[in-house]
Amino acid sequence: MYAIIENGGKQYKVSEGDVLKVEKLGAEVGQEVTFNVVMLADEGSVKVGEEVASAKVTATVQAQDKYKKIIVFKYKPKKNERKKQGHRQPFTAVKIEKITL
Repeated sequence: MYAIIENGGKQYKVSEGDVLKVEKLGAEVGQEVTFNVVMLADEGSVKVGEEVASAKVTATVQAQDKYKKIIVFKYKPKKNERKKQGHRQPFTAVKIEKITL
């Protein structure tokens, strides 16, 4: 059984036991969170829309961290204009505990 959940404008395919990095959530490590279910699928049947309105995906927060640094470098040729920036996007690592219908 797997589910498609929505978080931070993105959709993720999850099943029980998966560890997943999602957009930063305002939750402490060890706290339980729930996600909106978009689609639910198990042995041959797919449920969408009103059929999954009561479905829940429960997860536990494992860590609050940041991704690896990326370098943003902008310049204008022949003008001696340069700008170098670094960026680290924050994320929340969650472990999917159960999928209920």
